[in-house]
Amino acid sequence: MGKTADLTAVQKAIIDTLKREGKTQKEISERIGCSQSAVSRHLSGKSVGRKKCGKNRCTTRRGDRTLRKIVEKDRFQTLGDLRKQWTESEVETSRATVHRRVLLNQKQRQKRLTWATEKQHWTVAQWSKLLFSDESKFCMSFGNQGARVWRKTGEKEMPKCLKSSVKYPQSVMVWGAMSAAGVGPLCFIKGRVNAASYQEILEHFMLPSAEKLYGDEDFVF
Repeated sequence: MGKTADLTAVQKAIIDTLKREGKTQKEISERIGCSQSAVSRHLSGKSVGRKKCGKNRCTTRRGDRTLRKIVEKDRFQTLGDLRKQWTESEVETSRATVHRRVLLNQKQRQKRLTWATEKQHWTVAQWSKLLFSDESKFCMSFGNQGARVWRKTGEKEMPKCLKSSVKYPQSVMVWGAMSAAGVGPLCFIKGRVNAASYQEILEHFMLPSAEKLYGDEDFVF
């Protein structure tokens, strides 16, 4: 069983998350595979030992403030535009990092980290059994999803976050299923999607997609 000094940054984050969910120290230690005393010392703030593990943060707090200033200049910039300007200010990073810094709050980052950690040891065979689905609205104007704006809660009515648009642009909603084995047929949805119409989509499109991709083999939707 690992000592406190052996806990990684990910394990410590999971300990904090499970504690907030009301798990006992014994349950937490069994969940992440470390000693109960290590969990106890971490929660009591007595963790000592080697230099903390985990990936180093790729940007500084100062760099993050620079990104916020870039966003505030024009709330309708694309992710690519933001990354280009951030790079020009001597912050070399990826589009994914820009996305995380601008869109995700701490709670959302924690949920993603927990989800990924729980599945970090999944095999290719396990992932290949998953059948995903998604739907997207394609508009004739303002791109596929309308004019996108970078804003925080409470900034909805700010003039710099508003842009004129067509009230009812021509559009089409498309549903599809995909997996490691391939993709299923597209479903073009007319009208609003409610429980009844979604059940019809699953019956007439999801199940045929699963049969096409997996045959008689098991799968998880």
